Amino acid sequence: MKFLHTSDWHLGRQLHNQSLLEDQEYVLEQIIQIAQQQQVDALIVAGDVFDRSVPPSNAVKLLDDTLDKLVNQLNIPVILIAGNHDGAQRLAFASRQMRESGLYISGTLGQQIPAIKLAAKDGESVVFYPLPYAEPATVREVFECQATSHQEAMQVLVEQVKQHDSEGLKKVVIAHCFLDGGDESESERPLSIGGADKISPHLFSDFDYVTLGHLHGPQYKGSQQIRYSGSPLKYSFSEQHQAKSVTLVELTEDDCNIELIALNAKRDVRIIEGYLDELLASGSADSHRDDYLMVRLLDKSAILDAMGKLREVYPNVLHLERTGLMANTDKLELNREHIKKR
Repeated sequence: MKFLHTSDWHLGRQLHNQSLLEDQEYVLEQIIQIAQQQQVDALIVAGDVFDRSVPPSNAVKLLDDTLDKLVNQLNIPVILIAGNHDGAQRLAFASRQMRESGLYISGTLGQQIPAIKLAAKDGESVVFYPLPYAEPATVREVFECQATSHQEAMQVLVEQVKQHDSEGLKKVVIAHCFLDGGDESESERPLSIGGADKISPHLFSDFDYVTLGHLHGPQYKGSQQIRYSGSPLKYSFSEQHQAKSVTLVELTEDDCNIELIALNAKRDVRIIEGYLDELLASGSADSHRDDYLMVRLLDKSAILDAMGKLREVYPNVLHLERTGLMANTDKLELNREHIKKR
């Protein structure tokens, strides 16, 4: 069984009020091509399909177009779950009717965890268990339990999966959660306050692979098989050094082979720093000047319309920091304090 693990598409997202839909369409086309070239048996989206619960119509159309190419044109089954950004009920609309075509959407939590048995081209089958994002209160209500934390809630769901008889087939869990020790970035919305959202990776140790979403950097915790694919694009400047990818997973009888396949963005997300004159001079020769940029200016004096000047060379400057000016102001404040003391 060979499948593609993705997550956190965040369709409809903006970066500093700049729409990223064109960039998302560009990277989703790559994901479709990878799925086709690798001849995968399934594609997984582990939550946060959309960026908000009521997505804009153009984001809905992009998802519809993408799923049409994967499911209807390429005959690749797709399983997607709701994340904490998604409107679970909206995402799951008509999901029961779509299963026959090979599209499995798990939006809201039910009393019975779905067991999706998919056959590989080599004849082997794997059972996938989608666990959509759910607050502990929802888990308490659905399963009539006493779970008060995300850890306890996930433990209830995991026990449901363990009790299911997969008839000896490998088990793959799909979840959207925050594992303890995971590396965060600024673009992830906290699931709760004070660390109560964190879950131990050891909960998932009995499964053959765990397909995770929520954290935007590709990483694994506990073991190689408990893994975040990360988001396909950089959604904050804190992610500027992250290499984005999708995760190709191949489950064989005795092993789990994992490969990260790089994704190339239409425009990168970068931070550049320097003096205004130097940045303007070097910008004309910068082949990537259309990237989304945060600029940190080192100039210590006031500059008239610094953003306007920068955008004449770098059209997608989204944020400007006057690092030099702030340092100069701090120095003046220190001098004033020194004079007062004297």
